[in-house]
Amino acid sequence: MSSRITCEVHDESPVTVVRLAGTLDLATMRSVYRRLDACLAAQPDALVVDLGAVAVRDRLALAVFAATFRRAEEWPAVPVVLCAPPPNTTRWLAETTACRVLPVRRDCAEATRAAGEAAAPRLRARLEPVAEACRRARELVVDACARWQLPEVAGPASVVLSELVGNVVRHAGTPMQVTLTLRRPYLHIAVVDGSRRAVRTRVPDARSEGGRGLLLVRELAKRWGCVPAGDGKAVWAMVPAT
Repeated sequence: MSSRITCEVHDESPVTVVRLAGTLDLATMRSVYRRLDACLAAQPDALVVDLGAVAVRDRLALAVFAATFRRAEEWPAVPVVLCAPPPNTTRWLAETTACRVLPVRRDCAEATRAAGEAAAPRLRARLEPVAEACRRARELVVDACARWQLPEVAGPASVVLSELVGNVVRHAGTPMQVTLTLRRPYLHIAVVDGSRRAVRTRVPDARSEGGRGLLLVRELAKRWGCVPAGDGKAVWAMVPAT
């Protein structure tokens, strides 16, 4: 990261704590976002950002935390809590429209406790890129929906996850991690594979099977997307679970 701001990452399972120190401004916010993004790619149950040693030189730079919060809401569907901001930073966070949704706590212990309590139930499975992976994915959805009492969600969620897994089998050909997370009002579905090649929907073509499944994902999910994750990518979808 920039020499003007440093970042220490502490894996205090199930919560990851990131301690920033130095100057936050428009020049350093980009490196802060990249580091927080890398922490999210590890799929912690929750993320705490300690601002106790940060001097904010430009209030516009606080947008980095709002962007991280929005990113985490979609994938990996984890709570993000800020803690120990200096008085002027606390005031700016409250006055900035984009940042008002951010949970802020007085100290790291309180933030870690709040983040842990807000962590959502989830199921994970590692699958190989074989034909049977789609069946295993559907079984995982049925299991999750039974545990979380979401019988009406099992059908659409099974289709969505099966299509995402099938896309990895057909195109990426790498092992994958499947994660189901219940953060109401959505069941969050994510598949992380080892290929950086982005997925794209295409208009159905009788000469090609590619891209058709993602049209189903787009129809059944409230939102979906594809983001870099480590050496590969994560494809995520949010299925209504009300």
